[in-house]
Amino acid sequence: MQDMKEIIERINNLKMELNAVILAHNYQRPEVQDIADFTGDSLGLSQQVVNSDADVIVFCGVDFMAESAAILSPEKTVLLPEKDAGCPMAEMVDVISLDDEKKKHPDAAVVCYVNSSALIKAQSDICCTSANAIDVVNSLEEDEVIFVPDKNLGNYVAGFTDKKIYAWNGFCPTHHQMRAHDVIKAKEEHPDALFLAHPECRTEVLELADEVLSTTAILKYAKKSEAKEFIIGTENGLLHRLRKENPEKKFYYVSEFTICTNMKITTLESVLDALENMQYVITVPEDIRLKAKKALDRMLAVKRTM
Repeated sequence: MQDMKEIIERINNLKMELNAVILAHNYQRPEVQDIADFTGDSLGLSQQVVNSDADVIVFCGVDFMAESAAILSPEKTVLLPEKDAGCPMAEMVDVISLDDEKKKHPDAAVVCYVNSSALIKAQSDICCTSANAIDVVNSLEEDEVIFVPDKNLGNYVAGFTDKKIYAWNGFCPTHHQMRAHDVIKAKEEHPDALFLAHPECRTEVLELADEVLSTTAILKYAKKSEAKEFIIGTENGLLHRLRKENPEKKFYYVSEFTICTNMKITTLESVLDALENMQYVITVPEDIRLKAKKALDRMLAVKRTM
């Protein structure tokens, strides 16, 4: 095994040689977050891709995120360090099933959570993230919305709009496994802590939350809040950044098992391999890219409030 300092030094040298930028999702391993130029949520990282002057984008996340980068910036080389880093929720919706649903509700707009493939984005009217889902839905002229693929986020959004939401029967396994009894136990162990939950959680979990927030909003809230202790209802990788940015505060996870194994596949070694071997290049066929880009562009144009 190579020395970690040598790996980091080599990564930094290759970044300069290749004019590369490293993006890491908030759920990545701590050491991967620390080597990244930008760490954030899906929306924030998508915006970094658009604004970056880099020739090479190393996307430390899962496949749909790298696809989004390739859709938005086809002139850049987009690398996904681990080719098997997929998203189980994204795989819960397919084009044929979505087309059938669209036929059932011909007057409905299709709002596609970015946690989905380029093919699904191309079949959608607009994309959203957990940070802007409510704003996106309320920005539409249509009175009906097919929301794919996360039923928990879709059901949450339904509480903040007058539109009829047809929520797809998909979910994030990591968030969906959290149950009310896990939260109650965590609250009993940390009675002075505020509970901040991600909207991908079940309704029973969100009902116990002091605040329901996207990952970026959780980071902002924790920094501004006068509270000193927080229970965090999302993937446990976010706690690294929370603790790093708020060393005087305490953060607890709901469950030690709230881990997305696909997000944790990426290591410093795989980031180095990606740069050394220019692997794995993510591309999207042009006809699919153009359709998907329309949905992503519409999302990026919506004002963010969360």
